[in-house]
Amino acid sequence: MLTRYDPERAPDPKRWLATLEADRIELARRYHRKAGIRLPNEHVHAAFHGAVETQVAMGDETPAAATLERLMGEGLTRHDAIHAIGFVLAEHMYRVSKDEEDPDADPNERYYQDLRELTADAWRESAADGMRMLDDDG
Repeated sequence: MLTRYDPERAPDPKRWLATLEADRIELARRYHRKAGIRLPNEHVHAAFHGAVETQVAMGDETPAAATLERLMGEGLTRHDAIHAIGFVLAEHMYRVSKDEEDPDADPNERYYQDLRELTADAWRESAADGMRMLDDDG
């Protein structure tokens, strides 16, 4: 079981997967709080960290680990790469919740394809767009 989490350092996959999901989320929440990172909803944010780290720890079972490595190779920090993957996961979950996916298709295939197509430049642009929207609303 893990007792600390730092998104800039990959947790040991076996220990991560052996840690209860609620504890993984709490570790991610504690990291952000201790780092002084203010979030609109720290529990949801931490849950996405947990989900992405779990997919990464699963190795080749999903494209998340390869995507993380590729994004870091394109210049993102590990933490930002976790956020980029989490954003794609959130979009996927939204589509599934709205029944926007083909009911006859594997619901994860589009998500996996989106991960394979995700680039650091695309993430930087979407993050910049999000910040501009926040600035415009503020």
